[in-house]
Amino acid sequence: MDFEDTAEEARFRREAREWLQTHAPRYAPPAGESDAEGFALLPLARRWQTAKAEARYARISWPEAHGGRGGTAMDEVIFEEEQRRFALPPDPFGISLGMCIPTMMQWAEPQVAERFVRPALRGEEIWCQLFSEPSAGSDLANVRTRAVRDGDGWIVSGQKVWTTGAHVSDWGTILVRTDPAAEKYAGLSYFWFNMKSPGVEVRPIRQASGHAAFNEVFFTEVRIPDAQRLGAVGGGWKVAISTLMNERMAVNEADIANITIDDVVRMARRPGWTGGRPIDDPAACAQIATLYACSMGVRYTRYRMLTQLSRGGLPGPEAAIGKLALARNIQDMAAFAMEMRGPAGIIDDRGGDPDLAAMQEAWFYSAGLRIAGGTDEILRNTIAERVLGLPQEARVDRGVPFNQLTS
Repeated sequence: MDFEDTAEEARFRREAREWLQTHAPRYAPPAGESDAEGFALLPLARRWQTAKAEARYARISWPEAHGGRGGTAMDEVIFEEEQRRFALPPDPFGISLGMCIPTMMQWAEPQVAERFVRPALRGEEIWCQLFSEPSAGSDLANVRTRAVRDGDGWIVSGQKVWTTGAHVSDWGTILVRTDPAAEKYAGLSYFWFNMKSPGVEVRPIRQASGHAAFNEVFFTEVRIPDAQRLGAVGGGWKVAISTLMNERMAVNEADIANITIDDVVRMARRPGWTGGRPIDDPAACAQIATLYACSMGVRYTRYRMLTQLSRGGLPGPEAAIGKLALARNIQDMAAFAMEMRGPAGIIDDRGGDPDLAAMQEAWFYSAGLRIAGGTDEILRNTIAERVLGLPQEARVDRGVPFNQLTS
């Protein structure tokens, strides 16, 4: 692909830059107040999201009828590049707009999807994705949360875990088991539901960073109408795969942890803990070069995927490549940035050194990112089997009813 702006892209870049220069400074977070997931700054993030939605910058490539501009995938990239120039609150709407709403747009009846698109786009309603369970992490198809048919609805009981944003969410999408006697991939169904429904209990999980973005969610005989099912009964795995493809595409963002290689280089130009600038040290420069090469590899891999999307394609298994490299690179960038501060790298000084605070947040966040959307091991399997065409691993559960696997 050609990495230079076309005349039309250059015009859009100027337009986006001018709009951001006028509006973005109003939404700068207070010094030292941030977290990688963005929930600590949710009111400010909502206002910024609304401002973007009103100017049709919130999802540029979405159709105008859904609040977008009908723009291209590269227009989205251009706006993101220009947006990175400004101090802004982290984005807590990535799950809503990158995973749940695209799944609704693909699988729900048009009038149902239309009901939810605009409120999510403006940040007025937040969605969460309820997949993982205590016994179904890397093996998502091992979910045990049950949905039993009851007239024109389903009664759901069970537990989900590691659900990001459940404590602030209005709606959720959920994968449940509706037929224990079927093979584990065939006995699943997929629903959307109101997070305020009777019987839904959310318990935040305190993280090492001090934040509580993840949650346990318990379901005690929660009633979900059958009209809120996406896909066929027993066809939930196919819907879940489409969500995961969107998720892996969504996390292929250079600044998903709110840091980039440019931030690392900027820190390297400042005096380090020994008094000298790390940028002047050959060993540090070699490490920066490695991080830069990986960052650019992630960026251009994403551009390649966006080119496919701009031609009418859908996110495919190739998204696993970028996500696998990105999570590790964020972890490495943040660790290196803290090392440049020497012993001070472990001191939490949000007001005095906000750059370091952002790196510390990213370091905590990156460990979870290597699990979210598929662990490193699962992603390597996906790449091997679905991208490279290598033989699949032996699966002893193939063709076996789920209730025989768990009895």
